[in-house]
Amino acid sequence: MRILFSCRPAHGHLFPLVPLARAAQRAGHEVVFATGGGFLDTVQALAFEAHAAGISVGEAEAEARARHRGDDVARLLITMFADVLPRATVSDLQRLLPRLRPDLVVYEQSDAGAAKAARDAGVPFVSHVIGRSMPPELLRLAAPEMAWLWDGATPADPMLGDTVVDVWPDLVRDPVVAALPTVLRMRPVAFDLDVPMPEIDSGKPLVYLTLGTVSHTATDVLRQAIAGLARLPVTVLVALGPGALPGDVPPNVRIAGFVPQAEVLRRADLVVHHGGTGTVLGTLAAGLPQLLLPQGADQFVNADVVEATGAGAKLVGPEITADAVTAAAGRLLDDPAVREVAGRAGSEITGMPDPAAVVDQLTALVRGRV
Repeated sequence: MRILFSCRPAHGHLFPLVPLARAAQRAGHEVVFATGGGFLDTVQALAFEAHAAGISVGEAEAEARARHRGDDVARLLITMFADVLPRATVSDLQRLLPRLRPDLVVYEQSDAGAAKAARDAGVPFVSHVIGRSMPPELLRLAAPEMAWLWDGATPADPMLGDTVVDVWPDLVRDPVVAALPTVLRMRPVAFDLDVPMPEIDSGKPLVYLTLGTVSHTATDVLRQAIAGLARLPVTVLVALGPGALPGDVPPNVRIAGFVPQAEVLRRADLVVHHGGTGTVLGTLAAGLPQLLLPQGADQFVNADVVEATGAGAKLVGPEITADAVTAAAGRLLDDPAVREVAGRAGSEITGMPDPAAVVDQLTALVRGRV
């Protein structure tokens, strides 16, 4: 079977698909990726065939802002994700699909144009969760604008369609996703770049700090977090991703670019991060407490959900000060109740189907449609 994986040209959109894509390769299937032209080298470096399709979120935002001169964030987002982004993907995939002739299209949930292109080409398609579903207030505005993607029969979540690979455990599960007609549960599996583990002081508790591959530009938040954590009797490992942090840091702080996050999580005692889905799930899988400092998108919902379950805490906006980070991180390091909740989440994740099992389900799904 040939499977086409479609995603936005960004690390946070590509990396969640890699465990399933590699499981498909190991099962003997041919895997091909479609993503923005500027990201082809990144995909090919992971040993996948890659073809250009669609544009980046940044390109779509620039076009949407040119159309809407104002501060209506909801209208801007709808223009981006209901019009600019999916139309670019549809246009490119309409030319690509007849040449590649895939048996299945798997798209990450923000790349809904791939669903439209696959439907028009008569190819089965499945969405892959990479975050939370749309907030109800945004969904009410977006659904009519996205009806063209579904020929008027808009599903409960027009990003996700009716068949989805869901990586959220029950403790923090998205109720919209859980209610979709066909849900394939899959254990969230960490994907790591082939980078070395930084040397760290193993004699102290380890706090892992990251703002991901997008929010890394929030350098003031990063500096407040570093200053607050450095006051504690811990070693702080900061993963900057593609970003940079000029200037000196305290002696108990270790700065790195990309890190092997799965290995870091096995050694960490606390994770402080932006609230991206991959880091939330990786931290839960490791049974660790987490302090979330959300910066955008569904990170705020993730922070709310984690705090509500008792698996961590959050600081938002002006609450993110060095003093607040010191206090919150200190509590989380010493609170056995938080670690117990996180441990239960980790046990649940361990029991979820692995990517290989989901590949088998996808194969049966396609064969059932032939």
